[in-house]
Amino acid sequence: MISTDIIIIGAGPCGLFAVFEAGLLKMRCHLIDYLPQPGGQCSEIYPKKPIYDIPGFPEILAGELVDNLMTQIKPFKPGFTLGERVEQIVKKEDSYFYVTTNLGTKHRAKVVVIAAGLGCFEPRKPKVENLDFFESKGVDYIVKDPQKYKNKKVIISGGGDSALDWAIYLASGVAQSITLIHRRESFRGHPESVDKLNKMTKKGQINLITNSEVIELKGTPTLQSLDVKSNLDEEVISLETDYWIPLFGLTPKLGPIANWGLNLDKNAINVNTLDYSTNIEGVYAIGDINTYPGKLKLILSGFHEGALMAQSAFKHVFPDGKQSFKYTTVLGKIEGF
Repeated sequence: MISTDIIIIGAGPCGLFAVFEAGLLKMRCHLIDYLPQPGGQCSEIYPKKPIYDIPGFPEILAGELVDNLMTQIKPFKPGFTLGERVEQIVKKEDSYFYVTTNLGTKHRAKVVVIAAGLGCFEPRKPKVENLDFFESKGVDYIVKDPQKYKNKKVIISGGGDSALDWAIYLASGVAQSITLIHRRESFRGHPESVDKLNKMTKKGQINLITNSEVIELKGTPTLQSLDVKSNLDEEVISLETDYWIPLFGLTPKLGPIANWGLNLDKNAINVNTLDYSTNIEGVYAIGDINTYPGKLKLILSGFHEGALMAQSAFKHVFPDGKQSFKYTTVLGKIEGF
């Protein structure tokens, strides 16, 4: 059982900044996210894309923003449960919320903050007939631990940043062999990554197959090979592999959140703008997951919501505590815990 003051569901920028605001009030946080690393969309979908509306930064890459937030919250020593999805939230008579993930990891806290962005991101699955059979038997949709593929034959499908970055990384001394398959000739990824991919392909470090798609998986009891069909001449080739990682992006879904008894408006959670509390006492919602009149889905707005949420959450974590607002310039250097 992981016990903390505040459980934050969602480790995107808004969830991360909420750790800082809570930490200033001496509240400890633990974050849970379905993705294998903190940062939400900024890390998983567009880490190399610039953001222009963060105060004090005329331009900052999404991945750099996440890195800065991780540095900012480091003094407050947040905990992380990554690669797991929250399935159940139950409030018991001891005034604690008990939060359980899809893998059975249990947490408890006085406050729950939902900062899940557009919801739980689920992988876009390719239309391969026997795909479900090989899930967890050689088919992975996200890379949780790169060392899992040490000295293994790995095939990656996709043409975006995630597919390019993982192909390059795993081909750099991790996997025995890397094959990257893309259904088009050109890539959507960052030009720098495409250039590096081409160089590694010329050196024989990556086997690149374009204008092709995986059509069938084979193996007993785990994945052993797959068939690839050319979109140009319909020729089919068979490739041996230990793992296939189709990286076709993520699609947001509200998921289990819809069953938690919250007041919803379409796929968003209604909140009180006084403190961004929900209809369940002790549960808050910040960032893109919430809705209210005049809502703007901006990282900037989520930061503001996190600050007000923390002030309100203090009353639940420390019901007898004395709360006083101080500027960080008055507090001096952030010491943390």
